[in-house]
Amino acid sequence: MLKYIPSSDRYHAAPVHWLSSYFLFSFADYFDPNNVQFGPLRVFNDDNIAPHSGFPQHPHAEMEIVTLVLEGEVTHEDTMGNRTTITKGEVQRMTAGTGMAHAEFNRSEKPLHIYQLWFLPNQKGLAPSYEQKDVDFLDTKNELIPLVSGQKVLEDVVYMNSNTTVYWCNLNEEKTVTFKTFPIRLTFLYIKQGTIYVNGTELGPNDQARMTDEYVLEIRASKDAQFILIDLPATEANY
Repeated sequence: MLKYIPSSDRYHAAPVHWLSSYFLFSFADYFDPNNVQFGPLRVFNDDNIAPHSGFPQHPHAEMEIVTLVLEGEVTHEDTMGNRTTITKGEVQRMTAGTGMAHAEFNRSEKPLHIYQLWFLPNQKGLAPSYEQKDVDFLDTKNELIPLVSGQKVLEDVVYMNSNTTVYWCNLNEEKTVTFKTFPIRLTFLYIKQGTIYVNGTELGPNDQARMTDEYVLEIRASKDAQFILIDLPATEANY
């Protein structure tokens, strides 16, 4: 079954002068008991952050936090001692585990566009940890590129403590990619730009598809498209 969610159904957080944020799941002041999570995917925020702005230090625990930088750069500091900059095309993963805090700012002159995803981890009580990698995912063409995964059969990806894999695809007009999965898996898609057909269902910019019992996905672009695909276990977490 494919559940289509149009871009208009996203929750637009109360805008402030420096932040425009769309929530795909219940988060902060937005709560919908029917839209709390999809498998272990608990948060998906589409954030645009103005220059010289950002989030001051704040705590997290018992969550795998993944950030994809689509435009601009993030200056990151945390209580694990990391002081880094994550640039366009890079991926960051933080295991919050037993507890940590971090700050993230756009200290450049250019706007910052990120996706931030939170996943319930495989187990509680993990030691906090950090990883960052230049995957250069925005320049690939016509294939699903794994970015982050807890499935150890994949190499050269950022590791996370969830039986989940996050893919990115830049799909040219009239090109097709196929994704095969299993009955015990879920699939989530979010479109950044362009138009695609997923098993015959049309999705445009900022639309979502949440799929169960769809074992083969045929994804065709009718306009040059960019999208994220997340392969998830059907169970919420292995606590």
